[in-house]
Amino acid sequence: MHGGIDHRFSVLFVCLGNICRSPMAEGAFRAVAQERGLACLVDSAGTASYHVGQQPDPRAIGVASRQGIDIATQAARQVERDDFYRFSHIIAMDRANLEALRGKAPRDGTARLAMLLDAVEGRRGEPVADPYYGDLAAFETAWSIINLGANAWVDKLLREGTRQTV
Repeated sequence: MHGGIDHRFSVLFVCLGNICRSPMAEGAFRAVAQERGLACLVDSAGTASYHVGQQPDPRAIGVASRQGIDIATQAARQVERDDFYRFSHIIAMDRANLEALRGKAPRDGTARLAMLLDAVEGRRGEPVADPYYGDLAAFETAWSIINLGANAWVDKLLREGTRQTV
C-alpha cells in the first residue's frame, strides 16, 4: 500500500542518461495509466551517472509538453540496487541498457526486466533510438514510439492485474 492505494505494479523506465527517452516514457506511461485507471508507481533512471540531478533535455520537455504532459520537474538519477526490489518491472529503452541492468541486478532482485517495445505485438526486442544527438524530429519520432510502448505496457499490466484479482 502506498498513499492508501494498492499499487500492484511499479515501473521504472531506464535509458542511458535519464534525460531523453526514460523521462518521456515515465511521462507518457503515467498519463496513460492515469487515464486508464491503472494505479501504478512510475519513475525513471539512467544506467550512467552523466546527468544526475539535471532536468530532462529541453527538446524532450517540449515534445512531451505538446502532448499535454509535463516532465520538466523530473530530475535525472542513476539506477540503484534497491530499484531491483522496489519496482515490479524495470523497462529499458534498448538492448545495451537492458544488458547493463542485467549486469547490475542482484541475484535475488525481484523486478522483471524487459524492453519497452517487448509489450508491442511484433516489435519484441526493438530499441527506441536515442534522440540526444538528433534534431527535434528525432525526439518526435522517439515520443511516438515511446507512447506506443507506454500504451502497450498499460494494456499488459491491466490484463495481468485482472488475472491476479480473480
